Amino acid sequence: MDQVTLRAQERAEFGTRPSRRLRRQGLVPATVYGKSIDTVSITVSGRDLYSALHTQAGRNALLNIEIEGGDKVLAVAREVQRHPVRGDVIHLDLIEISLDETITAEVAVEYLGTPLGVLQDGGFVEAIANTVTISALPTAIPSSITVGIEEMLTGDTLKVSDLAPIEGVEYLDDMDRPLVTVLMPRIEEEPEEELVELDEDGVPIEPVAEDGDEEAAAPAEGEE
Repeated sequence: MDQVTLRAQERAEFGTRPSRRLRRQGLVPATVYGKSIDTVSITVSGRDLYSALHTQAGRNALLNIEIEGGDKVLAVAREVQRHPVRGDVIHLDLIEISLDETITAEVAVEYLGTPLGVLQDGGFVEAIANTVTISALPTAIPSSITVGIEEMLTGDTLKVSDLAPIEGVEYLDDMDRPLVTVLMPRIEEEPEEELVELDEDGVPIEPVAEDGDEEAAAPAEGEE
């Protein structure tokens, strides 16, 4: 997996207002922490951060954080906070890593093909989960995990245990955790038609009031 260099500057101001000022300047507040370094608060370019997190590796990109006048840290992004409307990153935590130590990561699962249950029965695919949690060396983390679902029939469910093994990668999720299923097509029930009884001339017969309903069936005062 390629490494991406991300230049950073230490920040001395904290709180909501200073953070808003930084974002207006196109900067993103971040925090770097790890075993061998003291926790440090930094800012990075929002544009550079966007490019770094949109490589093939996505959020699991290996980031060389070059802090101006300070340390160089190899890290990965964790706890990425995004704006609820715009979706851009407003803060993130970066954790120091070592290339010879395994780390935990969330990896996207891509489902390929159209299941037989859709083609033959008109069923539909329901994706229950789009990511799995794995453990691997930083350089062994796959950008995504692809799985073919063409042979799935209606009622079939694909689980974590059905994913192909990947050398150097350990699945950490429950192996019985469902990922995707093929369901029967939804059938909308048509409303029942009300049957109307007709007389010999084809005129609808008014229902006769039952005992206790005399008042409801009796003509109103002044009516014939």
